[in-house]
Amino acid sequence: MALKKNDNSSSQLRADKLFSENIKKDEKEKKSLTTFSIEPSFKKSLEAQFDEMGLGWASGIRFALKFFQKNFKFINDDDDM
Repeated sequence: MALKKNDNSSSQLRADKLFSENIKKDEKEKKSLTTFSIEPSFKKSLEAQFDEMGLGWASGIRFALKFFQKNFKFINDDDDM
């Protein structure tokens, strides 16, 4: 027996509210293109490490930068003093 969709159910209303609060596509922050140079051997080791983590090159770089920022946030806090 198939269930009919009920747009007015409490769970549907909660889901609609939750997802409407998320950032919409047109409100997303625009990305900036950044280039940098690294040694080929270092790039190969990073690619291997990202591959072990199941990440591609770009997603691995984003992950590494976010990890660095999270773990070394205290450096920025010292500038306010």
